[in-house]
Amino acid sequence: MGQQELAQLSKEELAGLAVDLLHRTMVHHVFWFKEVEHQIGFEKALEVMDAAYEKSRGIQLNRLGKLLGFTLTDGIPDPLLSLPAEKLTALIEGLSVNWLAGDGVWFQAVESKYGMLDAKRCNDSCWAWFSPFEAWSIKRSLHLPARAGIEGLKKALALRLYAHINEQSITDEGPGRILFRMDNCRVQAARKSKGMEDYPCKSAGLVEYARFAQTIDPGIKTECVGCPPDEHPDEWFCAWRFSLA
Repeated sequence: MGQQELAQLSKEELAGLAVDLLHRTMVHHVFWFKEVEHQIGFEKALEVMDAAYEKSRGIQLNRLGKLLGFTLTDGIPDPLLSLPAEKLTALIEGLSVNWLAGDGVWFQAVESKYGMLDAKRCNDSCWAWFSPFEAWSIKRSLHLPARAGIEGLKKALALRLYAHINEQSITDEGPGRILFRMDNCRVQAARKSKGMEDYPCKSAGLVEYARFAQTIDPGIKTECVGCPPDEHPDEWFCAWRFSLA
């Protein structure tokens, strides 16, 4: 679509197209990563992403800044830096809720067309990829070492998307060992309020938590203390023990 075709669109259609182009850009970013992962492996794909993301983010934010009239400081849009801490905290929570909503929308879209079994299978496989990516992303932002140990894991768990919308706690059980509990899970609490049974998320959790911990430090072992459909006390929905020999 060239300038002549764009001129025939209404203001609303132009705005809708702009939003759709943002979506296409995000999906293209994911396809690039998945193809690099397919060709040379997950760990090497993360190394490539490290370089590609940093450069791409700079290019895109600078261009958007020129178009929309905002400046950047150290690669961060100044309108964000000018917000008070409570507004930024609310933004982070809102983005986390949006992420969770998107996760649920995908699950329901698969379930409505192909049933619960396929939706659950897709969900579990998705976590097998997303969890180590999120750990890598947090590890990168915190500048954690390759083997960050249990202390590094504690810091990383506090910055997960889930951490901004659920209630979680960590108990030190001794040198190199902690107990992590999801005291209140937004998804499970919503089901409980509707009189529904817990969603059986253990199959996803076994992959999710183990791969997250191993990305922070390959020597960390993960043990499931309890996760639906397991029975659990009212004080928490799932619990995991992490230990480093």
